[in-house]
Amino acid sequence: MKILIAPDKFKGSLSASQVCNGISKGIKINKSKHEIILCPMADGGEGSIDIINNYLTIKPVELIVNDPLFRPIKSTYYFSDSTAYIEMSFASGLSLLKKEDQNCMNTSSFGTGELIKEAISKGFKTINLYVGGSATNDGGIGIASALGFQFYDKSKKLLSPIGKNLRLIDSINTSEVKFNFNKVDINVICDVNNPFHGKNGAAYVYARQKGANSLEIEQLDKGLVNLQSKLIKYGFLNIANIPGAGAAGGVGGGMVALLGAKLISGIKNLIETTKLESLIKNSDLIITGEGKIDFQTEKGKVVSGVCNLAKKYKKPIIAVCGDKEEGVSVKLGLNKVYSVLEIADSINDSIVNGEKYLIDIGSKILTDL
Repeated sequence: MKILIAPDKFKGSLSASQVCNGISKGIKINKSKHEIILCPMADGGEGSIDIINNYLTIKPVELIVNDPLFRPIKSTYYFSDSTAYIEMSFASGLSLLKKEDQNCMNTSSFGTGELIKEAISKGFKTINLYVGGSATNDGGIGIASALGFQFYDKSKKLLSPIGKNLRLIDSINTSEVKFNFNKVDINVICDVNNPFHGKNGAAYVYARQKGANSLEIEQLDKGLVNLQSKLIKYGFLNIANIPGAGAAGGVGGGMVALLGAKLISGIKNLIETTKLESLIKNSDLIITGEGKIDFQTEKGKVVSGVCNLAKKYKKPIIAVCGDKEEGVSVKLGLNKVYSVLEIADSINDSIVNGEKYLIDIGSKILTDL
């Protein structure tokens, strides 16, 4: 039997490669002679560059940029031929901030814009921006500000490009923009398909995990509504209902409107890069997984993408996760779901000893079939 292991990372615990290795070690405990193929995955979020680096020869460029709170930080983007690969989390990621500093009312994607500016200045014609894991809800005005866009309030005061200032935007100045974005292909590769604003939009769905309280979430959503109206007023595209516009706190929509970017499904992009479809077609059992299988899993995450391909080729599919919500596995078409938290002593134990528990689970998968 040919077994394909194609999981995402377990955020805060294990990389996708470590998840693959743990499950594989467990399967081999029983000294089975099955062929095991490891295909660590990502969906456009954190860890995407690591996966791409397994398949493409990419070179790093280091520079000092602003972190989400405008503090200097060493960051990196990568390139191959005429394409630059930029992971938003490297400059504007939630993981860059201490817990007490996490509040997307006050954070900005400006540092990611600095990475993009540097890449365009160096002559790269294609920018692939992977936007998962952001600390921001600024509608992309941080990135835009780094590229020369200016946002003013009613008193003509230049606004800092942070979440809480979205409601104050009254005018947009483009006279300081030095790049012709018609000559650069900017691809925003996102791991969700949420709209720009509204109950399923960037603020209401994701701002709480970035430190915002209920009142602030409401204010952020109103800010995104205001930004959208001002974009339309100044002749930019109406991005309100574009799936994925709400990615990374509205960066998806902001980049489409201001830079003419294209939104690309992260899982589709990584499926192509890793040749996953062919691997699934030629395997007998598929094992996938992620840190938590919940309602967000269906919205363009790795597990949903792998499940869709498994259904297409009528392959049995099993998931291994840190934790799970009831009912989601049925919708995804999973034959079985193993959860680390079900056998660990605590959440902290499941995180610290994740690999050990994955080995335990891996040793049971084939005997449970």
